[in-house]
Order: sequence, then structure tokens, then C-alpha cells
Amino acid sequence: MSLLTNVMDHSLDDGYAQAAERRRAEGSGGMPKTLRAKLGLAAGLVLAALVVTVGAAQARIAAPAAAKEREELIDRIDEETSAADGLEKDVDRLRGDVGTRQREALRHSGDGDPSDLVAVLSGAVAVRGPGVRLVVNDAKDVATGGDGEARGTSGFSDTGRVRDRDMQRVVNGLWAAGAEAVTVNGQRLTALSAIRAAGDAILVDNKPLVPPYTVLAVGDGQRLSTRFQNGSDGLYLHALQESYGIRTGISVEDDLRLPAAPSVIVRTAQPKTEKGTS
Repeated sequence: MSLLTNVMDHSLDDGYAQAAERRRAEGSGGMPKTLRAKLGLAAGLVLAALVVTVGAAQARIAAPAAAKEREELIDRIDEETSAADGLEKDVDRLRGDVGTRQREALRHSGDGDPSDLVAVLSGAVAVRGPGVRLVVNDAKDVATGGDGEARGTSGFSDTGRVRDRDMQRVVNGLWAAGAEAVTVNGQRLTALSAIRAAGDAILVDNKPLVPPYTVLAVGDGQRLSTRFQNGSDGLYLHALQESYGIRTGISVEDDLRLPAAPSVIVRTAQPKTEKGTS
């Protein structure tokens, strides 16, 4: 009976009890490491979820304010655009008024004939007469990216596109051939006119033009056409047609009507007055 009593009183081996006591003394007892790691991970996930939830709540709260600011910015942009359009219309109206007053002053100065000549040559008045119509257009495959050979450093991606310097040569060639007045797509050219490029667009006096480019030149029609086509600029235009597919066409016209320039403003040059001697 003493053996059974001893087994019941000491069911765990003394070695296990000593090992457990030693672990408790070393601080390694209690919860297992795996369980502690899992609990730490769970706590981290809960904290991360809490941060995300708080951030989402703050974003939801701030969204209406951001949308309101965006709408206000769009409204301001629309207002400023409308104001700029209005100012541009005022500028065009004032330029037209200035041009009209200048033409009136030219008509009433001197004996009439010299002022009329000055007005015609300066582009201050509309003119009519015989001349030539020259149409210059991009190559047919310009929209699909033709496979033409690159010409120079134009900056244009499509080699079949008419460039600003092409139109400069066309206009200068017509002047050299005897043109007395020239327009490009209805824009009257003067001594102050400029033909430039802005991206793929061609600007004449800062107004963008779109192809085809129609150039009207008043002068001795047949002679003007012949001299232009036989000159260096006409041959240059023909080379563009042959090499890059740029389309051109020239015809002699009996009656052309060219509008006056919107304004002819000279800010520096002054007329020279001759002083008589006694």
C-alpha cells in the first residue's frame, strides 16, 4: 500500500519538477514562444488595420473639401479664359478702329496719289486686280506618317508637312517676281508681317493657319507666274513636290480681291521732312 500511496502522491517524476522549477527561475516559463509570436503578429495586424481605418476616415472627411477646391479652381480658370477672350475681342476691335483712322488720314493727306500708293504698298487699304493664286498643301500621307526622307532639322515628325520656312520662301519669291500685294489664307502681309512656326502650326502675324495654304498675289498675272516658277523659290517648291509629295498648284487670275491688314502700326520710324532753303 505504501508503494501505491507514493505513486499517487508523486505522479510526476522529480526530474520534471526540477526542470520546470529551473525554467521558472530563468524566466523562460509561462507562455510558449510560438504562441507569444502569434499574439505579437496579431497585435501588429490589428494596429495596422487601425491605422488604415483612421486614414480612410480622414480621407473621406477631406474629400468634399478637395472637390470644392477643385470646382473653385475650374470656375476661376473659366472666368479668366472668358476675360482673356473678351480682351482679345477688344484688341481686334481697337486695331480695326486704328486701321480705319490710319486709312482715313492717308486718304486726306497730300494730293491723294502719293498717299494712295503708300496705303496700297503698306497694306493699309484693300486692293483688287489681276495676279496669281498659289495653293500649297501637305502631302497626302501626312496624317498617317509618310515614309518620306527626312529633310533637315525641321522639328516636324512628318516629312510631308509644309513648314514655316517653306512659306517664307514662297512669299519672298512672289515679292521678288513682282507681286504688289500678298495674302496667306486671307492674312494681308505688310513690311511688319512675320511667318513663324509654333509646334506643327504656321503663324502669320501670330495667327495660326491650317492647310491648305492659299497665297494670293496681285500683279501682272502671267509675268508674275512665269517669273516665280522659273526663279529659285519656285524651283525650290517644285523640288518639295517631287521629293516629299507636297502638293502645289498655281493659276493666273484676272480679278483678285485682297483685304487690308488689320492694323499698320509703326512705333519707331518717322517720315523725313525736307526743309526748303531761302
